[in-house]
Amino acid sequence: MHWRFMHKPGYIPRIVDMQVEEYLTAFGAVEVSGTMWSGKTWTSEEHAASEVSFVEGQSRELAQIDPSAVLDGAKPRVIDEWQEVPEIWDVVRQSVDNSGNACGQYLLTGSSSPARDKTRHSGAGRIGRLRMWPMTLCETGVSDGSVSLKSLFDGQFHAGAVETDLASLAETICRGGWPAAYNADVRASRLIARNYIDSFVEASEGKAPVSPAELRALLGSLARNVGSAVTRETLAKDTFQTEEPSKGQLDAMTSGIEYLKRHYVVSPTNGWDAPIKSPSRLRTKPKYLFADSSLAASLLGMIPERLMGNLQVFGQLFEELCMRDLNVYARSIPEAGRDPVRYYRDSDGLEVDAVIELDDGRWGALEVKLGANKVEKAESNLLRLVKKVAANPAARNPEPSFLAVLVGKTDFKYRTENGVFVFPVTCLAP
Repeated sequence: MHWRFMHKPGYIPRIVDMQVEEYLTAFGAVEVSGTMWSGKTWTSEEHAASEVSFVEGQSRELAQIDPSAVLDGAKPRVIDEWQEVPEIWDVVRQSVDNSGNACGQYLLTGSSSPARDKTRHSGAGRIGRLRMWPMTLCETGVSDGSVSLKSLFDGQFHAGAVETDLASLAETICRGGWPAAYNADVRASRLIARNYIDSFVEASEGKAPVSPAELRALLGSLARNVGSAVTRETLAKDTFQTEEPSKGQLDAMTSGIEYLKRHYVVSPTNGWDAPIKSPSRLRTKPKYLFADSSLAASLLGMIPERLMGNLQVFGQLFEELCMRDLNVYARSIPEAGRDPVRYYRDSDGLEVDAVIELDDGRWGALEVKLGANKVEKAESNLLRLVKKVAANPAARNPEPSFLAVLVGKTDFKYRTENGVFVFPVTCLAP
């Protein structure tokens, strides 16, 4: 029987809570991974009866000497930052095997994934894996939750008047979803993203495939290219300040991106095509999404007042915010797989910001626009996508469950004559 959680005083409930509970009934161990400072440890502790942390040197040294020694304790037992002692993965897996695959024994938290040669076994069937992001607008209370992503797949939507404010949205983008920023004022909360970058770059010295200065430049280049499928060449030109990157510099960009992905600083948003076996799913270059919009804002030197004066950058960072929330909300849908949020782009120049596909074949598409004045263009893109999918005889499910435009500023949430939903991100929920 797994531990039934009761929220401790001060804990902010997270969307992933119910997923953790569900996974504890299905697996002997659950890994909760994600970028540092996203709240993985706090959340895991809510579902646990005991804990050991490898952040502390003594526990880490004990685990390195005798990994099995740190497994003793009431179950479920949190093993915090397990990647500091990669051998613990196989020890946990073996412990689950020895127990007859009893469910709900361990919660492993990790803010980076170790190299593949550091663990011998995938953990398949024994260790379930969950991804955690910084807090969404629904979790921080910025969204009223009146539009459910899951309900959109069922055709449920209620129109009505809404209140939105671009100045508040700019503050939300720069504040970010860090639990530590939840009760902090705007000025103090902006320091969190800046300190995150400083701490990450400093901790990466000697570990990253590039120097600290180059790593910071790479992050800056990714921030300047948010929302686009940036090439290695562009990243290398920015990072090494050269017009003709060498092969070694291009390879360094590949390694640098992999390093950032392993630490969950950025995540790829892959391309989508209706036929499941379409090669374009693999050939379309990924976009790289920051774990939180505040990281990109900080790297670009943006504060709310500057965003209000630069609507182009505001729109790009607004898309980062929306894509983060869509990733969290989509992954909470029971029928969703590990990679439910993608984007669409084809040779005709049509691009759609987000396509959410469930394992049962249902799909929905969303365009992200800062203002309602862009809705007509966004709707046109969505309808073009539907027409193209319908004309493809290889498409598995040609008809979408829904089409939507996710906006920042609008006075109403409504459905257009063509059936496209329009609503602000401050209404969206799982």
